[in-house]
Amino acid sequence: MFDSPLSASAYEILGVDPAVDDVELRRAYRLRLRQTHPDTGGDAAVFIQVQRAWELIGTVEGRAAYDRRTGVTHETGAGWSGWRPQAARTDTRPRARSYGHPGGWRRERYLALIREWAGRGVDVPDPYDPALVRSAPRDLRRLLADALAEEATARTVSELGMGFTVWHDVVAGATADDKLDHVVLGPSGLYGVMSEDFGGVVGFRRGEITGPSLGTRAPVTAALGRMRTIAKAARVRFSGAIIVLPDDDLAQAVTPLGTSRGVPVVVVRRSALAMVLRQGVPQARAIGGNELFDVRTRLQQTVRFV
Repeated sequence: MFDSPLSASAYEILGVDPAVDDVELRRAYRLRLRQTHPDTGGDAAVFIQVQRAWELIGTVEGRAAYDRRTGVTHETGAGWSGWRPQAARTDTRPRARSYGHPGGWRRERYLALIREWAGRGVDVPDPYDPALVRSAPRDLRRLLADALAEEATARTVSELGMGFTVWHDVVAGATADDKLDHVVLGPSGLYGVMSEDFGGVVGFRRGEITGPSLGTRAPVTAALGRMRTIAKAARVRFSGAIIVLPDDDLAQAVTPLGTSRGVPVVVVRRSALAMVLRQGVPQARAIGGNELFDVRTRLQQTVRFV
């Protein structure tokens, strides 16, 4: 929950300045425990965040490591790559067929806008420096968070093996903002997948994702609309819709949200995505044999990338 560009820092969760001394830090932790404890009317999700924050910065050693990793000090943690693009993997295991550049469009937008935000003539030696990212406007941090989420999903799908095919950053409307993050085809079905990070715990209401950080956004409705656009163009039928969120933002691994026009929708923790894609979304129609080949051919001939 503290590794996202959108999430509050451990210090923000405890309500203290990063420069606070250890005595005041402990006092703040105890106060936040009392304020957020479910038995006294507090929010259970926030209570868990407070405990996790203390695990990270409650000791001298842990706090020093956290400060280095998140850019609170001017040092950099040895070997920490932060939010920079990861190096290409070199192992030779069979991987899923993959087309497009996951997270690429949003990373490009982020890099252009972070330099524009910093100001003309201002040198930005590291656009992924944690201190710089944390100070940027939320819309910029969201671009980076979504890029990271898409890249994480791409890594998961690639490890499912050659039985799966995935198209990333697929055009599904008039603008690049209307893209579908991933189209995944495998023996369990054809899925439209959106990789999201809203920077906090979410809830659900009437088949839609809700939360204080979403505003007027309706991610499930948007995903289904984009899937219909692609389905019509390629003359294919999706088996289900999957919304992938960070593990800490969901109370359970898989949350079914019902069906829309016969398409089942689930919200899953990132760590549960591989299982869901292998086993299939509940009520989803599996695809096999010649039909799988036909669907892959239709998508390959139709899909365009942002």
